[in-house]
Amino acid sequence: MHEQANAPAINDGASPRRIVITGLGGVTPLGLTMHQTWAKLQAGVSGIDSITKCDTTDLRVTFAGEVRGFDPGNYLDRKEARRLDPYIQYALVAAQEAIADARLDMAHEEPTRVGVIVGSGIGGLQSYSENIATAQARGLRKVSPFMIPNMLVDSAAGKIAIDFNMQGPNHAVVSACASGTSACGEAFELLRRGDADVMVAGGAEAAILPIVVSAFDVMGALSTRVDNPAAACRPFDNDRDGFVMSEGAVILVIETAEHALARGARIYAEVIGYGSSADAYHMAAPHDTGRGAVSAMRMALAKAQDYGVGPTQIDYINAHGTATRLNDRGETLAIKQVFGEHAYTVRISSTKSMTGHLLGAAGALETAVCAKVIETGVIPPTINLDNPDPECDLDYTPHRAVQSDVAVTLSNSFGFGGHNACIMLRRFA
Repeated sequence: MHEQANAPAINDGASPRRIVITGLGGVTPLGLTMHQTWAKLQAGVSGIDSITKCDTTDLRVTFAGEVRGFDPGNYLDRKEARRLDPYIQYALVAAQEAIADARLDMAHEEPTRVGVIVGSGIGGLQSYSENIATAQARGLRKVSPFMIPNMLVDSAAGKIAIDFNMQGPNHAVVSACASGTSACGEAFELLRRGDADVMVAGGAEAAILPIVVSAFDVMGALSTRVDNPAAACRPFDNDRDGFVMSEGAVILVIETAEHALARGARIYAEVIGYGSSADAYHMAAPHDTGRGAVSAMRMALAKAQDYGVGPTQIDYINAHGTATRLNDRGETLAIKQVFGEHAYTVRISSTKSMTGHLLGAAGALETAVCAKVIETGVIPPTINLDNPDPECDLDYTPHRAVQSDVAVTLSNSFGFGGHNACIMLRRFA
């Protein structure tokens, strides 16, 4: 835990309630734990490779960021695991790791004061697709009785609560590819208003299915670099041609500082800001002025001012950085509008260059990355940035990680439908 001897009052009645991150868990294309994932992010390793989980014969795009080597029976009762959609499996396993990492013992907690928010962009689409096929081949009476609870987006949060007896606020957040950030941000707000002491929050996704890959492809959203999957995701590069789909789950334990300190928890970082907005423009393209991203960042910064943090104190931005033509230029423009000259001195990187885009889980992963950046002083790189786009002229930390004393971070997430979410962390002191 960080030294607390000179820390300000945790809650003096006038200051905003302080909220901290105490546990991290993840199942990603880079590893089956957050420890493995973080090690590969620092090393600049790509988790993108050929798809192995489904038949790609009719697909033009045949690569993605798959979770590899995952056996749910290693973590869950095998009979029950077979009944759960993979997105719920991933969320449960990530939650197990995060809760263990936080050393959160529910035997010593008031269950009604511990809640869960898990976001997903798509939810249990594999279960839905399998049951549609079953109904078509064998009739409607052969549909699984587990189909409905498996396909619902809120089922991951519900199942985590059941397994750990967490009886506090419980729901899902759906804001497309901003869902993971929205879940963490809404947990922050819920804790600030006093509705819980601890929240388990994050995102989960398992949508690498032929119908989804094909749908994104025909939209023109995906990279088609089938000859070199590891180099396919190229955020801010002039030769970028689209994002790379991925899957997985990341869960964080977020709690009030009073509660964390009282139980002697290790603190990774403090949450100090959250912003949410809509472009109100287009279902699949960002506004050309970046107005929604600007609004979300400014909302997060306004809340951070309550904690004494201003725009020029931002040391690192984890960019949404999907490697689509419009997103990367729009995000760069938005950062310049919000930060002015400081935009040229702040460190930025897109970890999607290595993980691919975990859709509804991406923002949770990138919030966890920001916590690790603060803890370790290592900024992971943007790999594959070989030929920078002249319109993307900020410091995106190309190729290799850098050491830096990072005290304040911001993470951006933008999604289809014009959804935007930003979350800010700082070193806890």
